[in-house]
Amino acid sequence: MHNSTARPALWWDIFLTAIAPVTWGSTYIVATELLPADRPLTAAMLRILPAGILLVCLCRHLPRKEEWWRLTILAALNLGLFQALLFIAAYRLPGGVAAVLGAIQPMFVILLCWGLAQQKPALITLLASITGVGGMAVLLLSPDAAWDNIGIAAALAGALSMACGTYLARQWRSQMPLLAFTGWQLLLAGLMLLPVSLLTEASLPALSPVQIGGYTYLCLIGAVLAYALWFRGISKLSPAAVSSLGLFSPLTAVVLGWTFLGQSISATGMAGFITVLISVYLMQNRPAKTPAAEPKTRTISDNPLAKTTA
Repeated sequence: MHNSTARPALWWDIFLTAIAPVTWGSTYIVATELLPADRPLTAAMLRILPAGILLVCLCRHLPRKEEWWRLTILAALNLGLFQALLFIAAYRLPGGVAAVLGAIQPMFVILLCWGLAQQKPALITLLASITGVGGMAVLLLSPDAAWDNIGIAAALAGALSMACGTYLARQWRSQMPLLAFTGWQLLLAGLMLLPVSLLTEASLPALSPVQIGGYTYLCLIGAVLAYALWFRGISKLSPAAVSSLGLFSPLTAVVLGWTFLGQSISATGMAGFITVLISVYLMQNRPAKTPAAEPKTRTISDNPLAKTTA
């Protein structure tokens, strides 16, 4: 009876979490078709800073003194540093190369869980993560793809940054409300990107209603909704399972490009697309093998209800 009720709940959590990377996958078409050109850091800052201000004002929850340093690190890893590296990679690499390198993130998460938490992954999880990278390569890489060393380093560092943020968000369980936990990370990361965008990019021109609508979509849907669902998913699912759902982001970009921009998908590319979907499915509900621990007396701090991640 327990399993029959747990499975639907699990897949509901997976579905809600997957909405976040699907939403992020629409960022490319929104940025290229609706927003002013050549201002990637400004777009990233305007996506997360207003979202953070909005959530913090709505929640009115001030973190405790000991929570600030963790929130700052998570904000940098999940948002600030990751966004900066992501856009560096996007500008120096073809989109396919950047997406394939970003697909390595689930493997980084698996290695972090294995090395730091002694959670040995199941063989099928390892194989599925490798298959996901291979499927993404078949789908997106072209024979004449350009490989820029700085772009490659930025893409790999960005994947590692997000992997560390996903892992630590699961380990550093907080009693903060979910929206407050999300809002403070968005606000802190937005403040990190604000001076960088002002110093490195030209000021925005007068915006049209369509451009305002594009920024509003990135803020409310691509940040407020998406990151709230993403951090909720981190609290419900294993880090490797959550990280693998990130592969839906480039897949969504491919589908939107095919649907609205007339971009083609070859038979080989479609095979890669299906391979990535299979790898994501296999990485769900595959718990790591944790080493046997000595029994211990339960304390108040061991109460699982007291450790619910925000």
